[in-house]
Amino acid sequence: MSTALETEEQQALRAAVAALGKRYGRDYMTSLVRDGAHPRELWTEAAKLGYLGVNLPEEYGGGGGGMAELSIVLEELGAAGSPLLMMIVSPAICGTVIARFGTDTQKQQWLPGLADGTLTMAFGITEPDAGSNSHRITTTARRDGGDWLLTGRKVFVSGVDIADATLIVGRTEDARTGRLKPCLFIVPRDAPGFRRSQIDMELQAPEKQFELVLDDVRLPADGLVGDEDAGLLQLFAGLNPERIMTAAFALGMGRYALGRAVDYARTRQVWKELIGSHQAIAHPLAQAHIELELARLMMQKAARLYDEGDDIGAGEAANMAKYAAAEACVKAVDQAVHTLGGNGLTREYGIASLITAARVARIAPVSREMILNYVSHQSLGLPKSY
Repeated sequence: MSTALETEEQQALRAAVAALGKRYGRDYMTSLVRDGAHPRELWTEAAKLGYLGVNLPEEYGGGGGGMAELSIVLEELGAAGSPLLMMIVSPAICGTVIARFGTDTQKQQWLPGLADGTLTMAFGITEPDAGSNSHRITTTARRDGGDWLLTGRKVFVSGVDIADATLIVGRTEDARTGRLKPCLFIVPRDAPGFRRSQIDMELQAPEKQFELVLDDVRLPADGLVGDEDAGLLQLFAGLNPERIMTAAFALGMGRYALGRAVDYARTRQVWKELIGSHQAIAHPLAQAHIELELARLMMQKAARLYDEGDDIGAGEAANMAKYAAAEACVKAVDQAVHTLGGNGLTREYGIASLITAARVARIAPVSREMILNYVSHQSLGLPKSY
């Protein structure tokens, strides 16, 4: 794997995180899934080493880096078989939004804890009847004196059971136009009227998925993140890191699966030669490696643009990176399982469960079809069909 495009500090970070990941590995994660537990030990250790908050401002205990560094952390943990899904949500989406748009009080209240891992925040945007159409979000916030009352439903919200609060995307009425506009609210986990129920998933992951119900959840004025009129800008500021980090998640998973397949192909002998010497085995693995490397290049571009403040340029690159990494991951996992044959479906080798997990990056946080819509409209200037 080439890392020549990275600084010496980034290369050192990559090596250090890889070493941490190897001490935990895939068996650690599968045992957590079996026991219904969370990766608290890895989360805590990664936080103490400064990896979780590497993208957050130094003045709040973060590393002062950006998405380039945070994506390295998640990719390398994933490549070791022990990814931390909540990194996509807590430091990347929520930490970024609060760091960029939060009030001084919100920054002081949340950023140090998000940086050192003692606080975790979930992110709720998807709704049962809205899917990928964020314009159909029906969770609404209305003023009640100096407070806000938040009502609505969310689905597929990761890690609500371990999160101290959830950053909820709602809509408020614009006083001038009467139209509903997006706003982001911090909802504490114990807020009255805020209920969660776990969704029964086939996906095997320590992080659970939840449906949320908000029934007139009362929030103080400072429950609103930043400026009421900057909601759309704030939302997109969080979605680009989400796509970059989903790409990192997919890259790590794809690399892990490919590594297992390559090790197997180097040692498995069925006929006279090792199976890795046969081009029917070797070429698909080589192709998977190429596609993962290409996806990383786009992820690095997206992270660079985002960290330089080019939100528009980062939007295109982040969507492309997420698309490319998801496709590369699915193909790598599929080829890894196929390389191992029957062994690829056993619990002992532990890669069959990745078939389901790999699909996540194609579906979430936005489907590949919506990314193709984005590219066809924004990049190519083609008309919309919806």
